[in-house]
Amino acid sequence: MKHDDAKLLREVQRNTELGMTTIDTILDKIGNDEFSLQLSKQSLHYSEIHNKALDQILQNEGDVYRGSQISDIMLKGSIHANTALNVSKEHLAEIMIQGSNRGITSMWKAIKHNQLATDAAVELAQELVDFEQENIRRLREYL
Repeated sequence: MKHDDAKLLREVQRNTELGMTTIDTILDKIGNDEFSLQLSKQSLHYSEIHNKALDQILQNEGDVYRGSQISDIMLKGSIHANTALNVSKEHLAEIMIQGSNRGITSMWKAIKHNQLATDAAVELAQELVDFEQENIRRLREYL
């Protein structure tokens, strides 16, 4: 597997795992309504993109992304602290939008710094960017 492909696909995995962890943490704070359904659909799509990246890595015998438990604990702790006094849909949507914006920036950096990546890896990274942009568009209605 090309070095640039591996780095780009691991960044896709990292971003999708962050998205899924964030959603799982937030879903514990809200009821069963349209907003929670929207977030659940997003989480499902993150997992689909994550699995596509994993498939490409495994087909080319590359190393998969392995997140750390410390990072997960820090992310969850940050979300819990940020929502301790405010669990309104508006606030939770804002948290998700901020995360999607960070994900877009991270993916654009990864695409730019790994210009030798194959079309398949770049297309998957672009799919994630497009998905994040669509998430932001959908979440704006909850602000």
